[in-house]
Amino acid sequence: MKRNWEALVLRAMGGREFRLTVLESTPVNDHYQRLLVDDGGLLAACGSHPTMWVRLWFDAAGRPHQRAYTLVDPDPATGRFHLEFALHDGRAARWATEAKPGDTIDATVQGTGFTLPDPTPRHLYLVGDAASLPAVNSLLDAAADVPATVWLEYAHQGEQALTPRTRTGQQVTWVPRRDDGRHLVDTVRAGLDRAEDGAFYWVACEAASTRGIVRHLRRGLGVGRQQVSALGYWTAR
Repeated sequence: MKRNWEALVLRAMGGREFRLTVLESTPVNDHYQRLLVDDGGLLAACGSHPTMWVRLWFDAAGRPHQRAYTLVDPDPATGRFHLEFALHDGRAARWATEAKPGDTIDATVQGTGFTLPDPTPRHLYLVGDAASLPAVNSLLDAAADVPATVWLEYAHQGEQALTPRTRTGQQVTWVPRRDDGRHLVDTVRAGLDRAEDGAFYWVACEAASTRGIVRHLRRGLGVGRQQVSALGYWTAR
């Protein structure tokens, strides 16, 4: 598959390219597919961190199409990790459902980068959805002893079958997607009515919702910039 201008730009910006090989394919439920892949040297070359993601390149009638996916349970010792795909109409979902052991896909590492604050936060406030749940889980794994409050938006009941990795002192609230995401923003605003010293706020959901929540944190509550990490994972159309 011939690469387009996006790939050339990413390479010029320091993007590193790897070829992943499918080892196993397992349905999670009717809505998700989980693939175990060999990383082609990715973890040894780049290391790993919570919320780490890669750009995967899919064929679209001979033209490259890239989508970002979070690494699930990366294991540098074996050079393996999982990828989880939502099964809706699209190139990525079709590839995931048809993938079999031995199939390969190209991946680019560029743009990912995250470390938990030092010192460790006193409390984590995490806002996500099914798309960002792998990243949420990686944060909960990395801060297993830190109290956490998590809001997860869901579009259908099947998404609630996904498993947040909470421990004692960590609480999850599932929020139905309503009013184009405004219900999530209102729910989080109601739950966050004051700034908290030593807390860390991580927001990764639909782009407009992410902006609304971050606006509340920064302008409404006066939370410091260094206490907030935010990324719009997708855009409603």
